[in-house]
Amino acid sequence: MQFGCAEAAGIRAWIAPAAAMMLSAMAQGAAAQGALPPGFVYLRDVEPSIAQDMRYAGSDNFVGRPLPGYGAAECVLRKEVAAALQRVQAALRAGGLSLKVYDCYRPMRAVRAMVQWVNDGRAEAPTKRFFPKLRKGSLLSGYIASQSRHSTGNTIDLTLTKVDAAPAAPFDPAATYGPCTAPAARRSPDNSVDMGTSFDCFDSASHTASSAATAEQRRWRNVLVEAMRKQGFVNYNREWWHFSYARSSSQGAYDFPIRAR
Repeated sequence: MQFGCAEAAGIRAWIAPAAAMMLSAMAQGAAAQGALPPGFVYLRDVEPSIAQDMRYAGSDNFVGRPLPGYGAAECVLRKEVAAALQRVQAALRAGGLSLKVYDCYRPMRAVRAMVQWVNDGRAEAPTKRFFPKLRKGSLLSGYIASQSRHSTGNTIDLTLTKVDAAPAAPFDPAATYGPCTAPAARRSPDNSVDMGTSFDCFDSASHTASSAATAEQRRWRNVLVEAMRKQGFVNYNREWWHFSYARSSSQGAYDFPIRAR
């Protein structure tokens, strides 16, 4: 079928805006499905062998529910931080070990939700196992921050596993687990090496150099700290799992939500 010039021009005039609308919708759809700000990456796209157990996307955390902004259980980081973790992973795997991350980039809205939880007026919480010796209202002193370096994408919470470790049992919200300082078999399920406490254990036993840890637990902590230090990470001495990348020049905080890749 042939069209005259006027008809062809009319068709082009109709197609152009329709195509633009379609491209715009596609772009918005891509953004909704995980597009990240410049400089950020999904760790899974950089180093898929690093295990991910993203605690704030589920219920096995001190708040007891998924936190705002965690729309997917994915580790998001600054590109240079993910590349440094890839180097750490390569060195560890040569010795039969692997990293496992618990939290990476943390939206500011999640940080605010943590602070609101501390200040919600309830003296205690069903998640007391995370702070067995402390009052809930005291957790803003050294443990829960009103501003977190996690929001810059330069900080991660992680541990070690053995490469041949079996998967952890599923977390059961209805189960009664022991305190975070209890022997590993009594804590919530985790297939990591025994560091002496669970992740997010608000207790002096979580201090990296704590004398409460056994010689073997201190050895594992030292293995993690040294492996991370060699690639530019600095440990927060009150949390054996918490590391910030000292070689990153970006310090701005972000609040974009974590979505599926």
